Amino acid sequence: MTLAERAVASRRMRLVIGLSGASGAIYGVRLLRLLRELDIESHLVVSRSAQVTLSHELDMRLADVQALADVSYPNTDIGAAISSGSFRVDGMIIAPCSIRTLSEIATGCTGSLLSRAADVMLKERRRLVMMVRETPLHAGHIRSLAAVTEAGAIVYPPVPAFYAKPASVEEMVDHTLGRVLDLFDVDTRTVRRWDGTAA
Repeated sequence: MTLAERAVASRRMRLVIGLSGASGAIYGVRLLRLLRELDIESHLVVSRSAQVTLSHELDMRLADVQALADVSYPNTDIGAAISSGSFRVDGMIIAPCSIRTLSEIATGCTGSLLSRAADVMLKERRRLVMMVRETPLHAGHIRSLAAVTEAGAIVYPPVPAFYAKPASVEEMVDHTLGRVLDLFDVDTRTVRRWDGTAA
């Protein structure tokens, strides 16, 4: 094994987590908790709109969510480590992803650390998963979804898998996040996998 291979093998997996202002703050918060359980290093950036959503949906303050991450950055800090392609990470998940954030990333007009970090993932050909939370969609939304997909992102709307027969909202969230982390070859053990037969 070369020196470079040993260095990569010894580093903990590292993911950037973005929370933007769409409904579904529970996805981002639960994702941070799962990453902690899995010993995956998390680098967090939260938009100002997401702070409002966190307060409204989960009665959580920004500091409460930041405490779940290994490292946290202000969304205005465009000089943060995650704004550079030279900072080594394994990918990024935006959970949830608002249409505004989607649109910034789709056009490359990145006015915040959140959208800049996502743009870095695309330019460095790293995995970017966007849990876009909006419905219904108009043609402009659909064009933006196509643009980020063509640029290399994975659009993953948080659509429940009812074949798993979830008994609670928490089970639905865990199943969805388990499938998102599957995209990074991380098994959370929260996914009830379809084996071709009904339970």
